[in-house]
This record gives sequence, structure tokens and C-alpha cells, in this order.
Amino acid sequence: MSTSRTILRRSAAVLGAAALAVGVTACTDTGSGGDTGGSASDSASTLERLQDEGTITVAIADERPYSWVEGGEATGATIAMHKAIFAGMGIDDVDVVEVDWNSLIPGLKAGRYDAVSAGMSILPERCAEAAFSDPEIMYTTALMVPEGNPDGLTDLDSVQGKDDVTLAVLKGGIEAGYADKLDIADTVSVDNAQSGMDLVANGRADAFAMTAISLNWMADNNPDAGVETTDAFVQVIDGVEQVGAGSTVFRQGDIELLDAYNEQLATITGDVDAYMGLVGEFGFTEENLPPADLTTEQLCSGDLG
Repeated sequence: MSTSRTILRRSAAVLGAAALAVGVTACTDTGSGGDTGGSASDSASTLERLQDEGTITVAIADERPYSWVEGGEATGATIAMHKAIFAGMGIDDVDVVEVDWNSLIPGLKAGRYDAVSAGMSILPERCAEAAFSDPEIMYTTALMVPEGNPDGLTDLDSVQGKDDVTLAVLKGGIEAGYADKLDIADTVSVDNAQSGMDLVANGRADAFAMTAISLNWMADNNPDAGVETTDAFVQVIDGVEQVGAGSTVFRQGDIELLDAYNEQLATITGDVDAYMGLVGEFGFTEENLPPADLTTEQLCSGDLG
């Protein structure tokens, strides 16, 4: 078992011992369809509507290899999972709209789409805004740096306190939160992953922090960009390892839709072969499969240790 997988499993075990008894529905209300409120019965109409129409609209933010559009077709690990999951729910077509990362949850709440397919991290502040499915993808963090890594950066701690290092972060991304908690002052926010890589490639930033698998994918597929990635790491904040787990996001009122989704999701995350059959071609490995004892309730509580 690799070091990163061991860290993630150890962190999950700590979570299980220390998590508050806060369910995902406790992190949310029972409103439906944007911020207009509603009753629990409204959630059934969302699921039934999608099943009647046979189509669900999901939002992505072009973060590869999670989800993106190529040649007019949506692709990526979360798209592959969603095509299988929603088909199992009686929804055969998955339509995609592409928006900036920071607009994903606001657009969901406004009713512009039915779900977010972006491997979004489960965080307490996000649980207050939307309903997250069970964990789908574990991830670690890395830095994209200029070729040769001239500043010798290894993780965000190595950036901390260096006044001559500019760090790029995805606007609204979990790494932006890490940088804020570590008091990394010289940061620049970008709307998408491509912009972050461009800043490093053009010398306008010294590093770009994001999920390791995304940065590795970008570096491998842009060999002439003059960038490389550091080894993956699990960031530590105030002595606590930050568990990174992403999932699909729904409106708070769509509880029946969420429950139906989780039921289908379990058939995939509970079977390593099924999981790898969907996400393996996009560079994901068994290390990305969430531990069985890690729950959305724990991550929504924010008590990591």
C-alpha cells in the first residue's frame, strides 16, 4: 500500500473516531430548486422529472481528468461515473454545461442545472450551501512549478513565509483555503486550471496548487509548457492532516434524488473492479477509492482530528 493511501486511511480512521453526529441533511435544509425553499415532497418531483425526461443537466469546470468537453463531447472520470449511475436511476442522457469553478454552487442553487460533476471537495462551508453525495474520489495535493523547480518547493509549508514566491490557486478551491489558513499572502486566484498552468509557464506565478492528479494530467499532456509537478502530499493544517474527498453536488431540497444517487454510487465504490473500469483510463488508481469508513457526515462536520 502506498504512503498516500496509508495516510488517507489513517485520517479516515481518525475521522470515524472523532466526527460529530452531523448528517448531510443536518448540514442542509429541505428547500428545493434554488433559494426559493420548498417542502420535502418537492424533492420527489425533481427525481421524477428527470426520470420522465430521461435527461439530467450537470455542470463542470474543465478540471482534467475529472470532467471536461473535448470535440463537443463531455468526458472525464466523473462523467464516466455519472453516465453509469444516472443510467441505473433511469436517466439515460447526461447533458453538460461548463462554468467557472467559483460559479458551480451558485448556479446549482439558482436552478441552472441539476447537479455538479466536478469531484468537488466536501467541506463544511459547502455543506451549508448544497447537498453532497457519499465520497467518490480521494485525492492529494501537488504544486505545479517551472521546470527544474528553481525555488525547491515541496508543499505549501515550503511556500509559507517566502515573500518572493507567488502562489496561484483556483478561485473557490480547497487549496485557496489552505493558503489562507497558512497565511500565504502572495497568492493569485484563477478561474480555471488552464489559467493556473499558464501563469506558471509564463513566469507570472512560481507555483500553482491543485489536486495532484489534475496537475500531473496537465503536465503530461503539455510537455512543451516548461512546467513540472512536485510529489503529491497531504497538507497539514494546525497539526491535522486535511482529508481530500470529492463527490457530486445536489440542491439541498433534492433529498430523494440524492438518496437514489447514493444507492447507485454504492454499487460502484463497493466494487474495486467496477470503480477502476470507469475511472482507470483517466489516470485514477485504487488509491482514489474512498475508504469504506469515510462518510460525508464526517467531512461536513469539519472535525478532522
